[in-house]
Amino acid sequence: MIDAHEPICALSTAYGVGAIGVVRVSGEGAITLCDSLFHGRKPLVETAANSVCFGSIKRNGETLDEVLCSVFRAPHSFTGEDTVEIACHGSIYIQQTLLQWLVDAGCRMAKAGEFTQRAFLNGKMDLAQAEAVADLIAAQSKAEKDLALSQLRGSVSGELNILRERLLHFTSLIELELDFADHEELEFADRGELTALAAEIEQKLQALITSFRTGNAIRNGVSVAIIGAPNVGKSTLLNALLGEQRAIVSDIQGTTRDTIEDTLVLDGILFRLIDTAGLRNSDDQLENMGMERSRRAAQDAQIVVRVTDNRAEKQIDECPDMKGTLIQVINKIDLCSNMDTQGQIAISAKLGQIEPLRRELVRVAREGMHTQAVMLSNARHYEAVCRAHEAIIRVQQGMAEQLSGELLSLDLQDCLNALGEVTGQITNQEVLTNIFSKFCIGK
Repeated sequence: MIDAHEPICALSTAYGVGAIGVVRVSGEGAITLCDSLFHGRKPLVETAANSVCFGSIKRNGETLDEVLCSVFRAPHSFTGEDTVEIACHGSIYIQQTLLQWLVDAGCRMAKAGEFTQRAFLNGKMDLAQAEAVADLIAAQSKAEKDLALSQLRGSVSGELNILRERLLHFTSLIELELDFADHEELEFADRGELTALAAEIEQKLQALITSFRTGNAIRNGVSVAIIGAPNVGKSTLLNALLGEQRAIVSDIQGTTRDTIEDTLVLDGILFRLIDTAGLRNSDDQLENMGMERSRRAAQDAQIVVRVTDNRAEKQIDECPDMKGTLIQVINKIDLCSNMDTQGQIAISAKLGQIEPLRRELVRVAREGMHTQAVMLSNARHYEAVCRAHEAIIRVQQGMAEQLSGELLSLDLQDCLNALGEVTGQITNQEVLTNIFSKFCIGK
């Protein structure tokens, strides 16, 4: 972002026809600039902060629309700048003409994520909270919304800031020792306290690293691999779960030759369903490639749904290396009334009788979701915390080996820097540009 102060504008509601469209204007002189187009009972510059004014948008005698203008004054706004949000009627013509008139009056069209970036630069939120804004907008399930909202309120930032502040205290004391290197007997940082603190921080960072598997599942969906021999009804089951014909269903063995993925929300939880190729002995090279992908999907999935029908060929690979929870399902109960279903969930995918499986998927997913208050879900945060964890382990090793304060200081600084990258206390323009370029224009 070239100029972090000039007034910018963008449509903050979704593009298209609607009842209402909201255009946001923010930056130095934003209120005065909007006043050049707004005509109401009194100018916006005379309006109290956090007020809404009714009036018209006019230029050169032409009235564009009747609008409501919400006025926010720095620093008490989303961006920390003077901001006006203009609620107009949702005509595409009105929205685009309003933006054009604002640009003609001196505004610049905002870049992707520029409003949120200004909020970060003006100290309204840290970088982890800013990223949570994008996650909240993109949330597809209640669980994902709750996690993003928790991070927006500072759950991750608060935890890391506490660790960083405590570590910074000891780092400062060790740096002070280095200033008095001529007096080797001086020791400002108590090594016993530092050892205890390093152990505590290592445990907390390890807990955050472990939480990423759950947080990532909430954000991107709990992966569910549907496996089984050919013709047991895997694709029919996928279609029944999704409520649409997503996969081709045929009596011909080997119809599904590659994995098919789609998402489903059950009881507020996002699931990522993976239909796989039937597992059997085959001389077909393409089919074998599909089956290899099936095995990898089963090994990586958090939940594996193994489908049988009491008539399937006994050639299925049991995937002994899979890490996820196994759910045994017996399908086609509409064809066999005397099926032995002990230890299995009985369904008829063809008739849509799959409610017992839906309930079991939700139960297993909730069981796997830790109640940990602070949880990582962002890959950038995960990578930085992993580096911080490696650095604090080096500190522990250095303490055990009684290394000098100078060497300990290097590893402590590495840990501090890695933690600071998560919240944006330590960052660079390239990282910021990469993060905010993924936002929508109006946010």
